[in-house]
Amino acid sequence: MDTMFSNKVNFLKALAIMLVVSGHLEFSLIPMFPPYSFQLALFFFISGILFKDKYLLEFKTYFIKRVKSLLAPYFLYAAAYLGITFLFLKLTGKFWAMPITLKNELLMPFLTGHQIDLISPMWFVPQLFISLMTFFVFIKLIKSKYFALIVSFTLALFAIYLSKYSENLYILLLLRTLFSLFFLYLGYFYKNFIQGKHNILTINWILPIIALQSLLWLTNKDFTPMDGIGLSYILVWGQFDDWIVPIITSITGIWISLFLVDVFYDFIKDNSFLKAVGQNTYHIMANHLLVFNILTYFALFIKGIPFDIKNAADIYWFYFPVKTTYFYFVIGMIITTYFGVFLKNIKAKLARTAN
Repeated sequence: MDTMFSNKVNFLKALAIMLVVSGHLEFSLIPMFPPYSFQLALFFFISGILFKDKYLLEFKTYFIKRVKSLLAPYFLYAAAYLGITFLFLKLTGKFWAMPITLKNELLMPFLTGHQIDLISPMWFVPQLFISLMTFFVFIKLIKSKYFALIVSFTLALFAIYLSKYSENLYILLLLRTLFSLFFLYLGYFYKNFIQGKHNILTINWILPIIALQSLLWLTNKDFTPMDGIGLSYILVWGQFDDWIVPIITSITGIWISLFLVDVFYDFIKDNSFLKAVGQNTYHIMANHLLVFNILTYFALFIKGIPFDIKNAADIYWFYFPVKTTYFYFVIGMIITTYFGVFLKNIKAKLARTAN
């Protein structure tokens, strides 16, 4: 992977995590793409880009590598947030987590990822681990690039069909895995067979992409809560409103993201903050809800409003969204990004000391 492409992928990661954080504040960074309409597919796509063929030589090595990079920090965060949840209990009177059992702490991360409310956005991490292990086997079994594309697309359609049975948590895990497989392979396909060979990010493509998305917008049911989720789909719970729209809007959203990074690259390539955002997506995903909740409880305390108003809602409820949404977003991005930088610096110092 050449340096420029690697840098663009890092900015793509930055855009993806900003889409996740903004989605949790219920606004969209990109017009015509409501929250939850493609950002998780974009993360799987990026993971497919980052998959290297050398990994195929040894499954054990790849498995250990992914355990260290994904699962180990996940369970460290889970342990830390269990302590933070007890602290919140003392301060607010509510325990923002499921009851503490071996099943909830060790199995539920792979089934729902919502055993601890404050790290519920991190459900994606154990799912990514399972999806990558499945992807490894998929790549080993299917050698033909076009056949693999067709099979993975078909499995994504089947995953949407399975959503009618998503109350079963094991079927839910299966459908998320099958749906993600297509976008993992799409990222792998893009890096290996399109990028550097065929330029699909030209201005000539933007009109048909926007035209297609505008047609999809006609199906959008996001305008009022009773209309359903429309272009958005809730992958964590396997909720889809249509059998094909989620796949199409994910593809158009991925293309728009690639296009935006490509167009603005020369303007942002030296921006240290955006670089840091792309390099710390894990820590941003892990910690932004904590920052939002601290801001919310602080606002309630300052205004003299009882904490019960927050405790009666869900973990995503925040104070006075009409005026504070973008403040939450900016503060959340800054704090979580530089917290990630801080943790990496500590890790580097410990590594130097050990050596």
